[in-house]
Amino acid sequence: MERAAKKEAVEQLNETFSTTGVAIVAHYSGLTVAQMQTLRKQMKQAGASVKVSKNRLAKIALEGTDVVAIGSLLKGPTVIATSSDPVAAPKVAVEFAKTNENFVVLGGSMGKTVLDVDGVKALASLPSLDELRGKLVGLLVAPATKIAQLSTAPAAKLARVVQAYASKDEAA
Repeated sequence: MERAAKKEAVEQLNETFSTTGVAIVAHYSGLTVAQMQTLRKQMKQAGASVKVSKNRLAKIALEGTDVVAIGSLLKGPTVIATSSDPVAAPKVAVEFAKTNENFVVLGGSMGKTVLDVDGVKALASLPSLDELRGKLVGLLVAPATKIAQLSTAPAAKLARVVQAYASKDEAA
């Protein structure tokens, strides 16, 4: 790699690390090209991205960012998954690791918080931002639905009582 290309790669990585919410580091040695493409596609669908770069350049790019703590994990053939949603990248990485034994999650960082493997798995088990928004909207709409049901219930009961008297009179 030429010096200019290295500098550009470091700048791009630094920008990625500066804007990311979470960064996950994993070993990918032994994965086929097809498996890596599958991983990239799954990450993209979840709103995350995957980067493979030289560890030395990645360590330089980490300086001055919140996720600088992942520098110690960059040893050997590593891949870095990043996303602005704190759940997207860990969820895809953990699911991919379950089906591919050559993909090993090493840890990560969520802002300045360092995550070990268990921390990444715990983060992956949380619902995504969209799921949380859906649950919140459901909770906000539920009281209005209950009020609507309660306001129509007395009228429905009254109608049933009147119908019962009407059918009683017809039977007599």
